[in-house]
Amino acid sequence: MRCPKCNSKKLYKLKSNQLKCSTCRSKFSPAKIHRDLNIIKAFCDDLTINQASKKLGLNYVTIKNRYDIFRKLLANFLEDRYQDREVIEYDEYIYLEKSKKKIDKNIFDAHNFLTFRYDNMVYNLLMPNLNRYKNQFLNDGMDKAYFNEFSKFMMLNKIAKIQKTENLITKFWIFFETSITKYKGIKNDNFFYYLKEIEFKFNYLRDTQEKILTKLYM
Repeated sequence: MRCPKCNSKKLYKLKSNQLKCSTCRSKFSPAKIHRDLNIIKAFCDDLTINQASKKLGLNYVTIKNRYDIFRKLLANFLEDRYQDREVIEYDEYIYLEKSKKKIDKNIFDAHNFLTFRYDNMVYNLLMPNLNRYKNQFLNDGMDKAYFNEFSKFMMLNKIAKIQKTENLITKFWIFFETSITKYKGIKNDNFFYYLKEIEFKFNYLRDTQEKILTKLYM
């Protein structure tokens, strides 16, 4: 085992069963390290919190807390990775849960984001949510008119600079739609982090995901 802080092999055992690093002097629990590595594997295996909890024999809150931390770490990692990259193409995507699409007023719950292609990867920029305007339009009785206009916008006025109909961006959208369905009841404030998780898993192979996340977390 190596020190999770400095990667040194110079470790010694304490009476508390913790290990201490002779190089950086940090202390850590091997059992906790082992547990967190297993949670990272579950996350990269696309297990939900309930599935990971059952498989690892850990409580729901423990898994959820780690997953929340992972998503925030990945969001920062992806932001840093994208900086100063040359954009090859981009397009706009509007996502609304399938169960909400038949009710006009639910259009305000849609999530609008721009997907950029750079190198052989994608980057997503989440746009401001329309939910803050929902009560205003509903109170004014304008939800039907707004829904119709917004539907036209989705179909006819996409911001786009796409080279081909089938490309990395459209492949990501298909991957996104498939991936997001396993999560139920995502709060608006948390959608960004789920979007970034899916972006990360689209951009990197499974084994690479685990290596990156382990390095970020440990």
